Amino acid sequence: MLFSCSPAASHAGPIAVRRTRGGNKHFTVDIHCHVETPEASDLVKGMRPPPQPQMMFTNDATREVNRLQEQNIRTAITSIEARLEHMDRTGIDIQAISTAPGQYYYWTEPELGRQTARLINENIARICADHPDRFVGLGTVPLQAPEFAVAELERAVKELGLRGVEICTNVNGDELSAPRFRPFFAKAEELGVLIFMHPAGFTDGRRLSDHYFINVIGNPLDSTVAVHHLIFDGVLEDYPRLKIVVAHGGGFLPAYSGRIDHAHGARVDCRRVIKKKPTSYLRKLNFDTIVFTHHQLEYLASVWGSNHILLGTDYPYDMALPNAVRFVESAALGERDKSLVLGLNAARLLGIKAPARPAPKKKAPAKAKAKRRR
Repeated sequence: MLFSCSPAASHAGPIAVRRTRGGNKHFTVDIHCHVETPEASDLVKGMRPPPQPQMMFTNDATREVNRLQEQNIRTAITSIEARLEHMDRTGIDIQAISTAPGQYYYWTEPELGRQTARLINENIARICADHPDRFVGLGTVPLQAPEFAVAELERAVKELGLRGVEICTNVNGDELSAPRFRPFFAKAEELGVLIFMHPAGFTDGRRLSDHYFINVIGNPLDSTVAVHHLIFDGVLEDYPRLKIVVAHGGGFLPAYSGRIDHAHGARVDCRRVIKKKPTSYLRKLNFDTIVFTHHQLEYLASVWGSNHILLGTDYPYDMALPNAVRFVESAALGERDKSLVLGLNAARLLGIKAPARPAPKKKAPAKAKAKRRR
């Protein structure tokens, strides 16, 4: 049977997919892929947002490359036909689609933020409903107004059938661990939905203006800072059932995690809130595969477990992981590990019933083979 991301499916148990695409060996789900909603852009057209990191900490060369990229991906980020063609060509069975980071719109007034979030979520839900065997949806919420965010999250899940929510790694420079965001995390835990954390540059990027460092370094750096705060400020302690995926391999922390445990043991100011080792909370998180080298992917799987790694592409941007399915399949991981990373982990977190793998063909008995040869 086909799976569905229609509203009726949101609390009706797992959804199922019929088959893998293009003769794939593994069932594949892309957790990190973006869609743009022009109707939401139209709502803020002509407004002048406060300086955002990706624009404030940059130079003329980067601005020109970004301008050309926006033109080049216009079709890819809005056209479902182009998206499906790319998925088929690269072996992606399902995309968990989420908004382009430029459409968080946390800088808007709360009511406008609620309107843009609703338009984006309704667009994502329509795409899922039109192609229920290819897409599941991750919504967006106006986190600048946490009470609106809670209400929109509940609507997106219960009425629109979305499977989770994408959030930035900060809200206008405020840490996600701030007390005013606790109701949002409480609601996400109550609903049992996935939170996909995706940065939009580093908020204090004065040294990152050249060479596109505001993204190259700044994106994983902002995730790194955000995850540190979620751990040390006790969010992951207070909401232990949160299902969080951190983009870009989790930032820099998973590769240098020993330092937080050392600090927690060496300094009393690092254990004012949490009592357990910080890495015990880090182990609750999930990371995508956008790390670009096999040794880093293999390290993440060996240290944090292949059951915590999810396939991600960053479609359709130029910082995307090329040939992501092939990248995972060619890594030095066991077949079961590859199956988890490529699709089964995402299926578990998103409530997708993965297709059963066909039973291997039985080998003919040795005598029968010999008889045929005669």
